[in-house]
Amino acid sequence: MSLKEMIKSFREELERKSTVREELFSISRKITFLSKLSIITIHQDDFSNAKEKLSEAGKMLKKMNELTSINQELITGSMRIAHQEYAEAQIFLQIVENDAFPTPHEINIPTTEYLLGLADAIGEFRRRALDSLRKNRVNIAETSLQIMENIYLELVSLEGAYRLIPELRRKCDIARRLIELTMGELSTETRRRSLEKAIFRLEKKISVEKDTENSEENIQS
Repeated sequence: MSLKEMIKSFREELERKSTVREELFSISRKITFLSKLSIITIHQDDFSNAKEKLSEAGKMLKKMNELTSINQELITGSMRIAHQEYAEAQIFLQIVENDAFPTPHEINIPTTEYLLGLADAIGEFRRRALDSLRKNRVNIAETSLQIMENIYLELVSLEGAYRLIPELRRKCDIARRLIELTMGELSTETRRRSLEKAIFRLEKKISVEKDTENSEENIQS
């Protein structure tokens, strides 16, 4: 084969890969967008809508995985982020709705990206905890905090994970701070509610005592 012929074949191959790369970039952006939208709808307790968005994202994810399996050199950061966002959304949905963790295999996500998505899910449970406090759903807030702590403790127990997945250390450090903040806010709100209840009981007691005194005075008069 002449050099000219080789260059021609290289050009055709590169053009094909360029087309595939653009397609992968477009798909990864759509997966990320749909995953973020699904998380928003989960916070709104609109699970049906969330599942529809994740179903659509899942189909795109399958296509992306098929393309990268034969073009591994085209894998970029945006594709890894798409995996992480999708994993985060699926984990968040499954725990909130079914109190269960999906496996990486079940949602077609590599283990590394699954772990990073799992770490990110801690932030969504903080948001759920704070939203629940504002809506006077203290039990859900407490459950969300427990889930945050459980995920964090399991992640930091992975020996050697930080060496293999350097980004996991940063995410776990952030998660620890989020847990501490949420714990403080939940504790403050619990004390406030306890104080309100104590004040209410005291006011009720004083009111009853006043009513009793007024009744006695009326009888005496």
